Amino acid sequence: MREVEMMTGNTAAAWAARLADVDYIPAFPITPQTEIIETLAKWIGEGLMKAKLVQFESEHSMLTAAGTASLAGARVFTASSSQGLLYGFEMLYSISGWRAPLVLVNVSRGVAAPLTLEPDHNDVLSARDSGFIQLHAENCQDVLDLILLAYRVSEDKRVRLPSIVNMDGFYLSFTREPVRIPSKEIVGEFLPPYTPTLPFCPSRPVVKGASVLSGSLYTYFKHNMHESMIRASEVIDEASRHFEELTGRPHKPVEGFYLDDAEYVLVMSNSFTTIGKKAVLRLREKGVPAGLVKLVMLRPFPAAQLARLLKNRRAVAVFDQNLSLGLGGIIYSEVAGALYNERKRPETLISVIGGLGGKYITMEEFEYIFNLLQHPEKIEPGKPVFLFRKDELRAVENTIKLAGVV
Repeated sequence: MREVEMMTGNTAAAWAARLADVDYIPAFPITPQTEIIETLAKWIGEGLMKAKLVQFESEHSMLTAAGTASLAGARVFTASSSQGLLYGFEMLYSISGWRAPLVLVNVSRGVAAPLTLEPDHNDVLSARDSGFIQLHAENCQDVLDLILLAYRVSEDKRVRLPSIVNMDGFYLSFTREPVRIPSKEIVGEFLPPYTPTLPFCPSRPVVKGASVLSGSLYTYFKHNMHESMIRASEVIDEASRHFEELTGRPHKPVEGFYLDDAEYVLVMSNSFTTIGKKAVLRLREKGVPAGLVKLVMLRPFPAAQLARLLKNRRAVAVFDQNLSLGLGGIIYSEVAGALYNERKRPETLISVIGGLGGKYITMEEFEYIFNLLQHPEKIEPGKPVFLFRKDELRAVENTIKLAGVV
């Protein structure tokens, strides 16, 4: 095991690709992802990696090359963000349908318009039904570990589906944290060489995805992909146990924090989870039985694990750093569905939306969420709670006045 090093989330992602001994890196730069590609290009130029990095004219071409290279037998790594992910969106469905087990890192950034460079999760959650496994990182160590885990699961013959590993732009991508880099020997024991299902053979060419199928055949293949996605849950559990044996670091699809006796529970994911955990500790000091559930895996959705962790709780809040316009929080709806058939489900389930465009959520705002859980009569049924402070509202009003907008 290497010594702990201070590095950004972007550098941690690059290290994971290097440790995985990837063969091919199709790339197109976009803030805040660019540092990943710059770091990998530097290492390749210095002879520290044998991979081939190719710059493309767009994310659509980049993802097309990624999928085809994976089918040809290369271990493929690529990265994007926000508008870039959406630009190549068509190819996400093709890649998963081709059963090309590559890994794509998405550095979350709010989607324009209006424009922002900071994170929320509408970009990555727009891809939740594309057939990609989704793993979400809380910190820079998670970034490195989850990418290695993603390769292990995606390439497993029981799964053969691509993965997205998500990290928050700026909050992780450019934030330096201590990261422990596993040795090449440990990674080699954890991650076997990639062996494609149908290796490329010039004398026996194969066409994938070009035929027009009947509805019956189309349904069959989609159901097969669905079954593979469900099996990914078991494979992730298995791979996580092996990874913990080798590194001492567990990565469960759903992780609890102070849950044993918690009556009021917050469900959330990604980097703001660290702030949520601090709020739980502060509330515990005040005698409030607070707890937190962190979602690491969002596809396949861990419905059974969630239902098991949330049953018998008095009240649960789902924190969504996203917004499905006209509906509310995306994850809230999925958690509600997971709890629907649970006879011992929480008495109260509320939706909270915050952190859009990277808007920082204060400790006081998290305490406000738990206060609502203790006083559900203050909540208007059926409507999400939007976190927006008075000082932020005054700043918005002043900006509007300065712009001369009536």
